[in-house]
Amino acid sequence: MTPVGGVDEVGRGPWAGPVVAAAAVFLSPSSLPSILLKGIQDSKKLSKDKREFIYAELLKLDLFHHGVGMASVEEIDQLNILKATFLAMERSIQSLPQKPETLLIDGKYIPSFEGIQTYPLIKGDHISFSIAAASIIAKVTRDRLMEKLALEHPHYGWERNAGYGTVEHQRALKLHGITPHHRRSFAPIKSLLNPP
Repeated sequence: MTPVGGVDEVGRGPWAGPVVAAAAVFLSPSSLPSILLKGIQDSKKLSKDKREFIYAELLKLDLFHHGVGMASVEEIDQLNILKATFLAMERSIQSLPQKPETLLIDGKYIPSFEGIQTYPLIKGDHISFSIAAASIIAKVTRDRLMEKLALEHPHYGWERNAGYGTVEHQRALKLHGITPHHRRSFAPIKSLLNPP
């Protein structure tokens, strides 16, 4: 039986930073240790420490393949966030060591990929083990990236808000302006660039 992969993305809503997608394939789901069988779930339901732990455990598995893809802020502004998300997903699949024949993709609107059957799964990270694993890989990858960017731009709280438009982030934008990592096509940033 050919393994079925799962794909999920993180970072469609933030005002700053790239969108990140991950693809996850379990070659032998039945052989997973119980700690992962119990622990893998929608990344948003897990604490940061739990996500990091499961991420590390996933990477130790011989019978687990994953790929990560990103679309940059420039690509988001050029393409729009949906198309950029699809591009990140495509890149995550391209980075897998072997393409699966079938992919479950979280969400209602999904891309198609040549030679791969794709199926949308609304709330897929609650239903599919592989999508949930992909969500953890994508979330940990993006959070770590935003923590690095926060060292370069410490005023915006990206290590806490991951680029989302929190009160702290909004206040910093008014005081310190826009960085190269802000999405200029997003309405709150666009309004700062073109005040009424």
